[in-house]
Amino acid sequence: MFTGLVTDIGRVASVGGAERLRRFRIETAYEPATLALGASIACSGPCLTVVASGPRPGGGWFEVDAAAETLARTTVSGWTEGTRVNLERSLRIGDELGGHIVTGHVDGVAEILSREEVTGGEWGPTARFVVGAPAALMRFIAEKGSVCLDGTSLTVNGVDATSFDVLIIPHTLGVTTWGERRAGDRLNLEVDLMARYAARLVEAGRPA
Repeated sequence: MFTGLVTDIGRVASVGGAERLRRFRIETAYEPATLALGASIACSGPCLTVVASGPRPGGGWFEVDAAAETLARTTVSGWTEGTRVNLERSLRIGDELGGHIVTGHVDGVAEILSREEVTGGEWGPTARFVVGAPAALMRFIAEKGSVCLDGTSLTVNGVDATSFDVLIIPHTLGVTTWGERRAGDRLNLEVDLMARYAARLVEAGRPA
């Protein structure tokens, strides 16, 4: 379980494996002693399991495996050496829940349709992104609701039939990969957990 609050930007150091199972080594500033085997880390959205770890200058590294389902349903299949990924450690009891409840189970892939620089100022730029999402997932996205994009908890500003928009503040642009994002980039999308279950309850209550 996660909150969608990114705590580090990792870098893919190597990619190995075959078409249906790939292993990624990710470099991070996380203390290597805390990267336990079997730990769950959200890597730009998908929850992946640490299968190996070790130290490096300035931090540590860990390795994760991505199987066919993850490769097919997320942007992980496109990761190459040098790809930067948003990282979040799993939530611990007693931690502050600053974002929203995120499972790390990606529902689909969205695409940035446009980026608009809204304002500058002494704290840096703010940017508005219009994001297109698969039609099957748009019904779970509501104005002022929550959405998780590439592992980042965000508030939806507006919604139409095929897209929605989010506003990214200077802090988030600086400490996540959002500062690098442009129109045409693909994003891992996880819809709000409560919206998903609410829709399922409505469907279950309809007459057969």
